[in-house]
Amino acid sequence: MDGLIQTGISGLDAMLYGGIPVRNQVLLSAGAGAGKTLLSFEYAARNAIAGKTCIFFSVEEEKEMIVGNAKLAFKDLAKQIDGVIESGKLIVNTDLAKELSTLGKLDYDFGDVISHIESTIVSTGATCVVIDSLSVFEVMLKEPPVYRRYVLSLIFNMRRLGVTSIMTVEMDSPDRADLRFRPESFVFDGVVVMYQTGEESKRMLALEVLKMRGAKHSFVTAPYEITPSGFKVFAVEEIVPD
Repeated sequence: MDGLIQTGISGLDAMLYGGIPVRNQVLLSAGAGAGKTLLSFEYAARNAIAGKTCIFFSVEEEKEMIVGNAKLAFKDLAKQIDGVIESGKLIVNTDLAKELSTLGKLDYDFGDVISHIESTIVSTGATCVVIDSLSVFEVMLKEPPVYRRYVLSLIFNMRRLGVTSIMTVEMDSPDRADLRFRPESFVFDGVVVMYQTGEESKRMLALEVLKMRGAKHSFVTAPYEITPSGFKVFAVEEIVPD
């Protein structure tokens, strides 16, 4: 199936010239505090509100914390978030986080992670997926070649299942001047990076689309805000019809 899936995020779809190509797997990279979990949650929530079945897999936090933080940040969307969760359109899956906290990171087989994600997608018929975050798996697996092999396997499985996903990862530095390409960046269809620049009292948040396979995208680094109605990316582009 061809086409685009809108993120539903103000300004970001303009930067993507309409949205993310269907079946693309996108890496969302950011430092602590930039809002990567919130942005990826909004992507899932907006598509659930639009009628798609979406899954937000959390590897680190419990459901109550994820949903509570999102409703606190996006107060204008709180009722809609509750509605899509109650209807089953938005599934917040924290099974992996619970198992990791019980077993310990060193006792968990990453093959089980892939199997759990795949079986949950198949059983629900989800088309939009978020995995937050890959950084936990990187710590678990320790050896970079092993980590990259499993991430590649995860990406291939997601494509095979026909889903369009955003997977988050922690950046070593939140500043654009210190940007370093992670090895796994090259196997993803898209890479979006969120930065924090300037002094703490004058901190500016900015977002950049580094690549998006199969589609045009903006090359401008755009500032953004987190508002009660969701993210607002101040993109200079307008969506240009074909």
